[in-house]
Amino acid sequence: MPTVLITGGSGLIGKNLTTHLISRGYQVIILTRKPVADKLNEGITYALWDIEKQQIDTDAVAKADFIIHLAGEGVMDKRWTARYKQKIEESRTKSSKLILTALQQTNNKVKAVLSVSAIGWYGENPKQHLPAWHGYKESDEADTGFLGNTCKLWEASIEPVTGMGKRLVKLRLGIVLSNDGGAFAEFKKPIRYGIAAVLGNGEQVISWIHIDDVCRLFIYAIENENLAGSYNAVSPEPVTNKKLIIKTANLLRKSFYIPVHIPKLFLKVFMGERSIEILKSATVSCDKIKKEGFTFLYPSIDSALEKLLK
Repeated sequence: MPTVLITGGSGLIGKNLTTHLISRGYQVIILTRKPVADKLNEGITYALWDIEKQQIDTDAVAKADFIIHLAGEGVMDKRWTARYKQKIEESRTKSSKLILTALQQTNNKVKAVLSVSAIGWYGENPKQHLPAWHGYKESDEADTGFLGNTCKLWEASIEPVTGMGKRLVKLRLGIVLSNDGGAFAEFKKPIRYGIAAVLGNGEQVISWIHIDDVCRLFIYAIENENLAGSYNAVSPEPVTNKKLIIKTANLLRKSFYIPVHIPKLFLKVFMGERSIEILKSATVSCDKIKKEGFTFLYPSIDSALEKLLK
């Protein structure tokens, strides 16, 4: 089976995706600053890379049939100071530069590069109701805010691989629902103590995707040569924050919980500029990837939560 080289393999998506790839017979090489031998998983090896020093194991690049680029500093991990914003951007653009340089300087057989992006590309839903509007599409312009600009730089930084004859797929991820970390894990924490913490008025729309569908989508992009360009990786049924929190609380606690709205002002003080993204509505369409033949295992929030919380 082909070999897949993964950047950001130790993160939430990387770990789950590696498991999915191994189960389908792929060989996986994970790029890391501290490579070690993995004696428990025969299909996984580790190779050195260092973004700051612009170093990469060229032997690993030479072995790869596909590259999946997931590396990037966590957007919601810390307050958005000017320094951390720069770190968020550079962790994406510098890692792309390292991949490009490696492909230029190494004899390789890479057929396609799959790069993660995010629906932070899009801004707030239109304030006025537009009858023909059913969510943001891949052809829409990037938002002018910090995340929109970051996603634009992110995608542009990996775009030159197409000039090398490589197929490029950019997956704009929605909020990934997983028990292993990310936003959903944070949503569950207060519920464990009987508090269903609704953010603001709870009416903001969340475009989400189940972690298994994320992994399946990457594999689908590997195995379908007709896929190229940007695709929104979101479920067909966006949900409001309030609906997501209350449904999760019902499954975890039955009726033994108290809904509590966290005021916008508190979120702005506590989260800083990050609260803009937490409180905004972003309805994003997955029509393009569906037309390519991809089907979701968890198209509805009910099916996703039942899988995660059963």
